Amino acid sequence: MPSKGVGLTAKEKKACREKLLEEKKKILRKLSQFYSESLEIETDIAQDVADKAESSYTKEFLLSLSNAERNQLGQIDRALRRLQTKEFGLCQMCGNPIGKKRLAALPWTPFCIDCQQKREETGA
Repeated sequence: MPSKGVGLTAKEKKACREKLLEEKKKILRKLSQFYSESLEIETDIAQDVADKAESSYTKEFLLSLSNAERNQLGQIDRALRRLQTKEFGLCQMCGNPIGKKRLAALPWTPFCIDCQQKREETGA
């Protein structure tokens, strides 16, 4: 297994940290907006069955979006912890360095491209 911290310079790690924090802010703003919108839907008085169905669908859609956002937020928080423990940039499955281009695009990713593909193929 490679030694910890292989591959990324301090400047690259700082850029990833800034990107992670910015993405976290965006998600928190979206979650707040989703929550407000779901409350608005809840307080609307539906006139008939069709209105109730549409309102229910819209609320369910907003909540499913927020679940996906919460999942990504968890991934971001774990990536920020890995930055502090010097594990950032190393695949959590195989221990090999994650490509710099991959980290630039998805700094919260815990897996190298090969392991991510294996996970997707097995449905993990």
